[in-house]
Amino acid sequence: MKDAIVVQGLGKKFYHFSKDRPTTVLEMLARGLPGMRPERVFWGLRGIDFSIAPGQIVGVIGENGAGKSTLMQLIGGVGKPDEGSVAVNGRIGGFLDLKAGLRPDLTGRENIYISGVISGLTRREVDERFDAIVDFAEIGEFIESPLRTYSTGMQMRLAFAVAAHTSPDILLIDEVLAVGDEAFRRKCFDRLEKFKEEGVTIVIVSHQVNQVRELCDEVLWLHNGHLVAHGDPEMVVGQYATEMSATKKRRLRSVVGDEQEADDPTFRAKKKVHRFGTREMEITEVLLRDKNGEAIGSLPAGQPLTVEIAYHAPKLIVNPIFNVIITRDRQVCCAVNTNGEGEVDGLNVSGNGRFTLEFDRLDLVSGLYHVDVGIHAPDWAYAYDYHWHMYPLHMTTDGKGGQKGILRPPFKWRFDSIPDAVTD
Repeated sequence: MKDAIVVQGLGKKFYHFSKDRPTTVLEMLARGLPGMRPERVFWGLRGIDFSIAPGQIVGVIGENGAGKSTLMQLIGGVGKPDEGSVAVNGRIGGFLDLKAGLRPDLTGRENIYISGVISGLTRREVDERFDAIVDFAEIGEFIESPLRTYSTGMQMRLAFAVAAHTSPDILLIDEVLAVGDEAFRRKCFDRLEKFKEEGVTIVIVSHQVNQVRELCDEVLWLHNGHLVAHGDPEMVVGQYATEMSATKKRRLRSVVGDEQEADDPTFRAKKKVHRFGTREMEITEVLLRDKNGEAIGSLPAGQPLTVEIAYHAPKLIVNPIFNVIITRDRQVCCAVNTNGEGEVDGLNVSGNGRFTLEFDRLDLVSGLYHVDVGIHAPDWAYAYDYHWHMYPLHMTTDGKGGQKGILRPPFKWRFDSIPDAVTD
């Protein structure tokens, strides 16, 4: 089955012009074309890669100006990318933005018909669903009033109600779930869950991270036009919350590695690396080693792997949790941590040290994996330091036979013939 949305190398740039640029033909002729050139170019999005399977609910989070709405517009076909591509497999039945599709001088009734037709419904279908839409939106007698007399919440409820009664393949929602009382939000959640059961793909932009955590299957975190993290809602929202807490007095910091490739394939192997946390305790080095103790970037399937984590704690840290996750295509293949493991319970650390994780054998099919490493506060309250997708690991096999899935456990085939039954 094809993915519902595939985004590859997506980039969108914008232009800043000088305030005193020519505004008339005479000024342009007098000052020439250089006066019309932009003062600077900035990228609202760049290098964005992800895919969404049919029937998934995916949240998009990030600070204002991170590129969330720009991403939604490009997915919805509003504007064209300057780099990369967006492939959408299915009909987009709703693009919910306060400014999108609603006519303030028309009544609620008229807006329902216009929005319904734009969403792909016929007039007869809107007729059949009209009462259900009005009932869902909870606007009652205001249905015959101009939309400009509606509150922001009423407008968004109406927009959501129309989208909720269409038959889309893909639904894009931009900050609509922040309005209305708890009962209405719960009704929205229930409708989205029903959409999901019907195989509808849903992308939600929201600042309400707890709602995103509750509702979504995956989360994208954007910062300054870049995809910082993509994956499990608990992990990504937790990282985002940690970073927001740590940047109350400073800007969110995304650590960017050296522009030149590192010689060591296991450390800073990507030009862009991502790191999150309060830095109360820091990861200073991570090495992947084979059975001979050699630093590696690739490993044959079935061989031992050692993950060495060097750390620095300026002051005493009580009960830190060390966490190692192996992922492929942003899917978790293996996750282990020191929380509750008997031999490291009650761990207190300070100064410099090294933690070592040993896998007796790693039975994974060939391909590119990433080793994510983190140190967390007790009870997973927040991250001290988390390295996401910084350490690539190429798994190799002997190439015999087809490979599917993720695991490649040891196996052998055995054939036994069964003699025919002897009859009298």
